[in-house]
Amino acid sequence: MGKQTKTAISPTRSEDYPEWYQQVVKASDIAENSPVRGCMVIKPWGYALWENIKHELDALFKETGVKNAYFPLFIPLSFFNKEAEHVEGFAKECAVVTHHRLEQSADSGLVPAGPLSEPLVVRPTSETIIGESFSKWVSSYRDLPVLINQWANVVRWEMRTRIFLRTSEFLWQEGHTAHATENEAIERTHMMLDVYAKFAEEYMAMPVIKGRKSPMERFPGAVDTLCIEAMMQDRKALQSGTSHFLGQNFAKSSNIKFQSADEKEIYAWTTSWGVSTRLIGGLIMIHGDDDGLILPPRIASSHVVLMPIIRKPEDREKVMTYVNSLARDLRDVSYHSRKIEVEIDDRDMGGARGWDWIKKGIPIRVEIGPRDIDNDSVCAARRDKSHSEKAFIKRDQFIKEMPAMLDDIQRNLFHRASDFAKHHTVSVDEKEAFNMFFTPEDKDKPEIHGGFVLAHWCGSSKCELKIKDDFSVTIRCIPFENEKDKGNCICCGEKSNQRVVFAKAY
Repeated sequence: MGKQTKTAISPTRSEDYPEWYQQVVKASDIAENSPVRGCMVIKPWGYALWENIKHELDALFKETGVKNAYFPLFIPLSFFNKEAEHVEGFAKECAVVTHHRLEQSADSGLVPAGPLSEPLVVRPTSETIIGESFSKWVSSYRDLPVLINQWANVVRWEMRTRIFLRTSEFLWQEGHTAHATENEAIERTHMMLDVYAKFAEEYMAMPVIKGRKSPMERFPGAVDTLCIEAMMQDRKALQSGTSHFLGQNFAKSSNIKFQSADEKEIYAWTTSWGVSTRLIGGLIMIHGDDDGLILPPRIASSHVVLMPIIRKPEDREKVMTYVNSLARDLRDVSYHSRKIEVEIDDRDMGGARGWDWIKKGIPIRVEIGPRDIDNDSVCAARRDKSHSEKAFIKRDQFIKEMPAMLDDIQRNLFHRASDFAKHHTVSVDEKEAFNMFFTPEDKDKPEIHGGFVLAHWCGSSKCELKIKDDFSVTIRCIPFENEKDKGNCICCGEKSNQRVVFAKAY
């Protein structure tokens, strides 16, 4: 037996995937748990990543005519009660404010005082309070469409939390639109799903399946929910973005109505759509390896780190002058919508310094010592390749080729994830094969199973529930390209005209 290769992250993905994930978060220094149960502190390296996600998505939204606004964190309980299905769907996750101040108690320190006349729900999502504003903004067909997005935080009181993937408070964007016709609202619902799919694949290097949710999995109160689903390296699905056609349900509960061109009073048709910091969890799980995080260049916190090699005090000025000059020239280079972002790390840490940046996932690492300077070259390594694979490149060539090198890393990450997802996605028509696919290969690692199954489903919620109960597997989506495929339901054997994606999920 050969010597096992030492990795930066322990345990490895194959040894304990959930713990590997936690260790990558810690080693990459992107976030940590907060003193508040289920909440997280997003550290600078992680927040820079979120800022880049936000920057790129915001630009894509605005290309479709969307404008940003902001709405209150607190929502009167009565607003939720207007839409029964919606409030039922979120009731168990709501945090509720009942008092407005603290006062000193003789026995137990500060205690709540000043009960509110009406409880306030801490925003789990904003359909109800944004609908209240839309009802004031819209009176005529000339006021439509209204296309609004907000970047905000939300609170959902989760029972079992995992950093980025499921936290009690998280950051997100939520878009809300109102339209004069049903077709316009449906078109917007699909348009925003396409934006999410484009962002996931072109910016995050994350291949996704586009489709619609089954009625059981829809957003509470929605007529239709569209989604993108991605496969993680433990072969589970991650819902990575949703777009909801709300019909006139929320318009009726919020009284969003307008006078049409032929002077009829009509309720508006509305949509909502959102993604969150859950995307960062997905990025870790789809690209990370046993040495840590790997960042796709188009949204990376930084693109390149320059590490001066200074073994003698008398070399410092020479090396740092060269490094700072190179950093300035790199920062003048454009890469898509950004300039190249450069880190300079002159800490005296030996080989540990390089491993720090490997674990943080920066796309390119560069070492520069006196000998490199004499040759007017740099020693560069890519995060998507073996950490021992390095190339000596002339300085000017390195600067010129930097955007192409970053694009090559981006493509490589996408193709690697795409090949993985295709390899672990199968079409199944027999119940026994379905059972075997979702039986863990290793009983000690129940989270590792087959992956995605494309199987027929008759459309019955009874069959959907039975499969969920028997295998802990849900219908992730009804892929658009498979909706008309005919066959027999994997559960009951009845006729089916749709092959759906079954998977275990986060």
